[in-house]
Amino acid sequence: MLSVVGAQEIAEVRRRHLARLAYEAEARGLRWRLAGPEESVLAVVGPRTRRRIMVVATPSGGGWSYLWSGNGMADVGEVADVADRLARLLA
Repeated sequence: MLSVVGAQEIAEVRRRHLARLAYEAEARGLRWRLAGPEESVLAVVGPRTRRRIMVVATPSGGGWSYLWSGNGMADVGEVADVADRLARLLA
């Protein structure tokens, strides 16, 4: 079981990773907002199509990964590539 301190740290790291992706998504013309408990989900919207993808950041192995619908998964270190992929999916 996670301690409260551990859970708070995980929530902070998760928000930081989602904020980095939000910045990259916005740079590609996508809209976004943080949603869910403790802003744990990033909703990314294609402004023209209005399609939406929900993205989470989760610990995996020794690091963190982004996960999104349609079996999307990538290491958080690939944030620019993830934003490019989301832009293509939402075009």
